[in-house]
Amino acid sequence: MTTDRRARAGAAGAVAAVEPVRIVLVDDHAIVRHGLRSILERESDLQVVGEASTAAEAAVVVERTRPSIVLLDLKLSTGADTEGLELCARLTESHPGVAVLVLTTFIDDSLVVEAVRHGARGYVVKDVDTTELLRSIRAVARNECAFDSHSAEAMMRSMRTAPEQPKFTERELAVLRLLARGLSNRDIGAKMYISETTVKFHVRNIMRKMDAGTRAEVVYEATKMGVI
Repeated sequence: MTTDRRARAGAAGAVAAVEPVRIVLVDDHAIVRHGLRSILERESDLQVVGEASTAAEAAVVVERTRPSIVLLDLKLSTGADTEGLELCARLTESHPGVAVLVLTTFIDDSLVVEAVRHGARGYVVKDVDTTELLRSIRAVARNECAFDSHSAEAMMRSMRTAPEQPKFTERELAVLRLLARGLSNRDIGAKMYISETTVKFHVRNIMRKMDAGTRAEVVYEATKMGVI
């Protein structure tokens, strides 16, 4: 084989070795998923490997396809307002190699911060232009963080704000009240009609928000704060 031919073969092998970024789309609106797919699949370095409209579908698709990135809408209409956050935490905990990039219509300071606390690598609102969306996806693929101008400002405001009393969702408050009654995770799940795994998820979040090490400490601190 001549030197030129070897050089060409080596270059071709190098190109072939660069695999596209594998992406799963999670959004409850099919038209949004189709629009995103049409945009992303024009890019040679990006590949949509799966779609899901619910948290349950997303868990299955991510397990099956093992993507690099999950593009996640926080509001999935079949579930509670916090379902997207809970899914973000479950995915990043179960699949450490998967990066979650939030793509949503909601822009709220506390929501941006909560998304990051739940494991999101970036946060972009849906009115962002195509160039900015692609830049964010590629940044996340490089293990960087990605925020559009709105969410970046929200993060800066949160950093300047003095620490406040922890804020709990309605479901977390319900779990707190049952914790105060001494119920086990299984009993709490039965009372609230949710799985024991979901209860554990909420208890972990509550403990993290309160910087508490035990359930007893959670109840003690919540009582002092007047939360329960």
